[in-house]
Amino acid sequence: MAVVYQAKDLRLNRMVALKLLAPELARDDVFRRRFIRESRVAAAIDHPHIVPIFAAGEFDGFLYIAMRCVELDLGALLDRDGRLPVTTALLIAGQVASALDAAHEHDLVHGDVKPGNILVARSSGSEDPYYAYLTDFGITKSPDAPIVLEHFIGTVDYVAPEQILGSPGDGRSDLYGLACVVYEALTGEPVFQRDNDLALLWAHQYEPPPDLSRKCPGIAPTVDRVMAKALAKPPADRYRSCREFVTALRSAARIGETDSP
Repeated sequence: MAVVYQAKDLRLNRMVALKLLAPELARDDVFRRRFIRESRVAAAIDHPHIVPIFAAGEFDGFLYIAMRCVELDLGALLDRDGRLPVTTALLIAGQVASALDAAHEHDLVHGDVKPGNILVARSSGSEDPYYAYLTDFGITKSPDAPIVLEHFIGTVDYVAPEQILGSPGDGRSDLYGLACVVYEALTGEPVFQRDNDLALLWAHQYEPPPDLSRKCPGIAPTVDRVMAKALAKPPADRYRSCREFVTALRSAARIGETDSP
């Protein structure tokens, strides 16, 4: 959908990440209007765990967004180091949860929560090893557009059941995606592993998630009930907010709220 460059902002003499979206997206009037609107909303939220957006819009036929340059994402971190320690994974989850809840309060749904959209920077002067930023608001398909399999290639591991059925989803869809990310961060593998994307979509819609405690040594089995609720098939059966989910998970894993970011 896009290519990202490290670029220099000549006006302010700083390095930024400059994302150029595929030209065919710019030619879609509905997508173009939604991208610009939601990028502006995301920029206006000014949340510490939403990546700062410096500029967004259209120029010479290209849709672009310029943001803080953070070179590592959670997906790359997991590929490099494998599963994270429980405390680190839940600290990142709490940061992302607070960002998602802030977006939902502004009626903004991310729609594509996955490790690649969670940027992680090394913390300085803090006991926490990483500082997480949520990115890529406004680049998902229009809420009126049907869900097609091609859109989920590479991200089917995190898609909520209602999105597969064609619903644009709401904050509870983002919560489902976050739960999938947390599962992968703690175990080093996605919730469901199947031979092809159609089988993965079927699993998200109809199959119960495997117990987290069996894949994450040393974590309390009480986390399985929390994950099952966050990954419930009907949205109404999930937690009311992303922060509520992470708080319940911390409690079940016996990690105190004093460890919260």
